[in-house]
Amino acid sequence: MKIAFLTPEYPHPKTGTAGGIGTSILNLSKALSNLGHDISILVYRQDQDDSFIEADIHFYKIKNIKVKGLSLILTQKKVERLINSLYDSGNIEIVEAPDWTGFTALVNPKCPLVIRENGSDTYFCHLDNRKVKFKNKFLEKQALKKADGIISVSAYTGNLTNELFGLNKQFTVIPNSIDVSVFKPNLNTSEKLTILYFGTLIRKKGLLELPKIFNRVHDSKNEVALILVGKDSGDKKTGSTSTWQLMQPLFSASALKKVSYLGAVDYSKIQELIQEATVCVFPTFAEALPVSWLEAMAMEKAIVASNIGWANEMIEDGKEGFLVHPAQHKQYAERILELLDDPSKQRQLGMAAREKVKTHFSHDLVAKKSVEFYKTLTQRI
Repeated sequence: MKIAFLTPEYPHPKTGTAGGIGTSILNLSKALSNLGHDISILVYRQDQDDSFIEADIHFYKIKNIKVKGLSLILTQKKVERLINSLYDSGNIEIVEAPDWTGFTALVNPKCPLVIRENGSDTYFCHLDNRKVKFKNKFLEKQALKKADGIISVSAYTGNLTNELFGLNKQFTVIPNSIDVSVFKPNLNTSEKLTILYFGTLIRKKGLLELPKIFNRVHDSKNEVALILVGKDSGDKKTGSTSTWQLMQPLFSASALKKVSYLGAVDYSKIQELIQEATVCVFPTFAEALPVSWLEAMAMEKAIVASNIGWANEMIEDGKEGFLVHPAQHKQYAERILELLDDPSKQRQLGMAAREKVKTHFSHDLVAKKSVEFYKTLTQRI
């Protein structure tokens, strides 16, 4: 098949850094390419228009058009022309886009359009108890209504999305994935006890809960270090430009000395940091099906994660990791301490976690399921 992915982000030196959406597209596109499919990546919000080919994948950089009051619609129509040109020339058969901000609401491609629900702004605002912008909710709903097919990365996300938009759209659950041959366990030679969080520093991912959790861990084991990795983000609730600045006063003076914030790092560095960690933590309030969890699980790391919604579709509590509500600081800390004190438990959970990823979230498996879904749409034409 000839498959295009439309996205506002993709982790590549020529297209910039990316979060979960870009990373999930990276994993899926590589797997599809390895299976012999022709892949095109269309990335908007770029510094210039450009195209290049790398590892048999076609990349198209799209610069947004900036005209006051008309930027969005003009950029959407620019993207529409590119998609239709690629379709007319026989270079693509189908295009997939994320639900975030409903960019495809006014894009009318000649080929089938798939929306993959990785979590819309409406969805995340609901989970984070914030008011969503009317414009975003309107566009996201329109994009879902006009989509030829919908994939949701978790049943929880698909059901909640329908509820929030008052829709009854049929969706197929196909989770995010990773390459288990790339994210694989290596011997951890470090004797230090470290807790690793990697991901954006933002309220919705529980980063304002983590200091309170770590304070309790520190009180019991003051030699334990906490390492934070990821892009800092502003906080809409307080207006602060830095979540990291909001976090620091929440640590006790003693605990803060054991915290290292490394900022954003290259995607290639993540494996090294996971390998060196004793325990990985994800105390988030808002996800769809996080790739970061899969990466840690695939590397046989014991993790303590949130117990909300999507989590139970990834981890069975006590079997592949521990699940605790982020606001339950005492219980969360106790689970971390339990793992720090028990290397055999770390290994037990870690091995089960990797097996879960191999059997449910391997990128080859997910790629095959995606192709089966795409074919149901292209065969209608």
